[in-house]
Amino acid sequence: MSEPHFFPAATSLDCGEVAVISGASLPDGVDPARRFTGAAALEQAGPADIAYMDNPKYTEALAATAAGLCLVSPRFAERVPAGTIALVTPTPYHVFARILARFFPAALKPGSVFASQGVAPGAFVHATAVLEAGVTVDPGAVIGPGAEIGSGTVVASHAVIGPQVRIGRDCAIGAGCTLQATLIGNRVIIHPGVRIGQDGFGFAMSPRGHMKVPQIGRVIIQDDVEIGANTCIDRGASRDTVIGEGTKIDNLVQIGHNVVVGRHCVIVSQVGIAGSTTLEDFVVLGGQVGLAGHLTVGMGAQIAAQSGVAGDVPRGAKYGGSPAQPALNWARESAMLKSMLAKRGKGRPEG
Repeated sequence: MSEPHFFPAATSLDCGEVAVISGASLPDGVDPARRFTGAAALEQAGPADIAYMDNPKYTEALAATAAGLCLVSPRFAERVPAGTIALVTPTPYHVFARILARFFPAALKPGSVFASQGVAPGAFVHATAVLEAGVTVDPGAVIGPGAEIGSGTVVASHAVIGPQVRIGRDCAIGAGCTLQATLIGNRVIIHPGVRIGQDGFGFAMSPRGHMKVPQIGRVIIQDDVEIGANTCIDRGASRDTVIGEGTKIDNLVQIGHNVVVGRHCVIVSQVGIAGSTTLEDFVVLGGQVGLAGHLTVGMGAQIAAQSGVAGDVPRGAKYGGSPAQPALNWARESAMLKSMLAKRGKGRPEG
């Protein structure tokens, strides 16, 4: 049985093109017409591949690489082996990302599972749904009544687009997603298994039981958002849940009703955000952060992984721990506790 290549290179690049992409100058004597057919890690790259390096942990791998060209920051340029072209740039990883996008555009977002174009046989599109030219709908996908989908959008197999949902242009809706009560902008990437627009966790509690509160809001997802696999975003209760432009959300994140996420936030996997909390622009949440409801995390704040946030966080602050506090205080407390435990251990009698 042959081993498939899931992302074959769509093109090749010559040295001159790589230099233009990077904004760097080719070393003297390098042939600008020399071509490269792929990109790979330092350890796996061959003479036809482009690699990158900007981390001292990989100094040995850089010295041993067989890559034809390596994008490298100035501090490591002298460590590039003689057989590899060193293209020096202050941002090797960013340049490498742009080169990967040229080589492997199909890896940027989920595509058609069925390699289809247009509405495939076996898709179910309601007669009142409106699809612009150039929409792809895979077999098994369901498009509900009154839904509207913009050109260039792909709806993969077994995704369900609910009634009246609006999806903009050049979006990717991964296999098995469900979308309801949702308005989506342009160039949004939604990975497989995502659930958007289900009702929020709202109950009027009492000693006799808990009465379900109807959730009548929406989810609004602005342009250029990316949402990782199996993430859940609840619709608003009486207001809207909003995900701001350019925000990137990892896999397995839970976002509760009425949450407002600002522009260009980064939310790492297994984060849980309780209802009616607001993240201002450029907030970063590490993995497994938990946020209580009805609080505000200020613009540019960063929360360390596994932190529990119970109160507002100021703009630009760095918090960590549970309960979360300013990172410097958290580090001091952790060091003090470690010291106290060590002293206590030394003071114990033997036997």
